[in-house]
Amino acid sequence: MTYFGILALFLLPPLAILLAWVPRDVWRWVFRREGRVNWDPYLYILINIVLALIYTTPWDNYLVATGVWWYDPRLVTGLTLGWVPIEEYTFFILQTAVTGLWALAVRRYIVREKPMQRSRPGVRAWSSAIVAIVWLASTILLLSGWRAGTYLTLILSWALVPVLLQTIFGADILLWHWRSLLLIVLPPTLYLWLLDAVALSGGTWTIDPAQTTGWMVGVIPIEEMLFFFITNLIIGFGMTLLCSPTSKERADTWIKKLRSKRAGLSPSKG
Repeated sequence: MTYFGILALFLLPPLAILLAWVPRDVWRWVFRREGRVNWDPYLYILINIVLALIYTTPWDNYLVATGVWWYDPRLVTGLTLGWVPIEEYTFFILQTAVTGLWALAVRRYIVREKPMQRSRPGVRAWSSAIVAIVWLASTILLLSGWRAGTYLTLILSWALVPVLLQTIFGADILLWHWRSLLLIVLPPTLYLWLLDAVALSGGTWTIDPAQTTGWMVGVIPIEEMLFFFITNLIIGFGMTLLCSPTSKERADTWIKKLRSKRAGLSPSKG
């Protein structure tokens, strides 16, 4: 199956369903001119898409350039940006849009949670320390030249940077919303594992066995399973933090403290 065929079969239908279901406020405003639209959640999805493109593009180009994975040239259009086919960039956009809209659906219609009442800096500290340790261990293994762990360590060393930033800022907020986060992250991940199995079986893309550990679930390398889990985790974390009133209050507080410190360090006149 062609790469665009995979995307059309697996990602366009859920995207269409979510677009029809989630932004009810938008459709009421467009067709009936009723109510008001809070555009912020849709802006958050767009922010996630832009960040995904910016952050993933150089990393994914490196994977293709070094042969960690490759695609069947007969199953793509032949249009590339760098080393990567245009279909791959389309995948970044569609996955982020689907998971982002699903996150809004979960928060609006499925799991209703109260805002967090008490800040827990200890949770932010120990969780960030764990993420930092795993990132450091992965990066050391990557630089050590462990060939069979190349894909695994490239995923962890790349993905844990945004995860670390998210836990530093709001691990306690994320922990408070663990029920909705489970529902936000797991269904899209399971669905994308199915997509991956179909693509790998049909040769749409191939993972280099020499640069993976060899641990498989069916036809899917464990590294691919980790990739789809952790990318959905980043999107789920991002949407949860951006939509949380506690996050906005914390960001305002941190900005005010930073400004006051800068003002205190500024030389006085006269």
